[in-house]
Amino acid sequence: MSQSTKQGLKILEFAGKDGAYKRKASVFRDVISRKADSKFKPEAGRYHVYISLACPWAHRVLIYLTTKGLIKDLNPQTTEVSKDSIIGLSVVHWSMDEKGWRFPSEGDLAAAATPDHLYDFKRLSELYYKAQPDYEGRFTVPVLWDKKTKTIVNNESAEIIRFLNTEFNDLIDDPEKKNLDYYPLDLQSKIDSLNTLTYENINNAVYKSGFATKQEVYESEVTNLFVHLDKVEKLLKENNEKGLKFLTGNKLTEADIRLFTTIIRFDPVYVQHFKCNIGTIRSDYPHLHKWVRETYWNNPLIKDTVNFEHIKFHYTKSHIGINPHKITPLGPIPNILPLNHF
Repeated sequence: MSQSTKQGLKILEFAGKDGAYKRKASVFRDVISRKADSKFKPEAGRYHVYISLACPWAHRVLIYLTTKGLIKDLNPQTTEVSKDSIIGLSVVHWSMDEKGWRFPSEGDLAAAATPDHLYDFKRLSELYYKAQPDYEGRFTVPVLWDKKTKTIVNNESAEIIRFLNTEFNDLIDDPEKKNLDYYPLDLQSKIDSLNTLTYENINNAVYKSGFATKQEVYESEVTNLFVHLDKVEKLLKENNEKGLKFLTGNKLTEADIRLFTTIIRFDPVYVQHFKCNIGTIRSDYPHLHKWVRETYWNNPLIKDTVNFEHIKFHYTKSHIGINPHKITPLGPIPNILPLNHF
């Protein structure tokens, strides 16, 4: 069996024999640091990020890139950015097949996808093989690429956003963006605790529900998901009663962004596609609903990172084991309700 065939089989393997979905750990785990002995130092123009607009994990990174000013003048229609951006950006097509993510082909109607701006690769897998010819893992996004050493620095979003938060600050001109800190020292313990709560029980739980292949596994996972949505709803209710808008106070933090990229996809995709339909955010979680709308509508740079077409098309047209006819539901209409909706 060829390497490409084996990789294709791995990409399509979502659940094991026990019917449960188990997310594999990211492989590339280096860091960018200002420390003198760092292999990967922050330098303008040295790094390039590969993302999918559909992927909630990659979405975290894109939010950091835009709001911290590491990419400039993001065009939400094309996802092209200014050539003087501190970090470069390429965006894959929404389609993922047995060979993984691909870039749009010539004449391919895929708004907001770009060519591979570095090597003109047709597949993200080519980038992984350029970094490591014998690579046998999944071809995931985000990918943080070093043009100097021609390798992948990191493909774990939780780690990438940590060093995007601080390590490039000396290169950022806008003082407001330079000083923006999503992981402030006085809130780190609280943020870490919230991340622990939301990652396995909400962020990853939607996948564990949707990719389950046994009824009892699905029921256990989806029930746990909604138990923890209830917990976050309760937290936001208590915060709102104190005049606080977000998870840790009145400023967005890493905890909010990590949760936002799941909740913004919840009603448009996860309710129907992953069978997470015990409730909806807009109908059953008033404080979560208020929070996600305020985060979206009151932050134009975050709003511009959300592409509902990519989100809905990717899940419904790529996961053929779940949706073999690739039919994309029209609803909900609208994908997100206005800020003044009550």
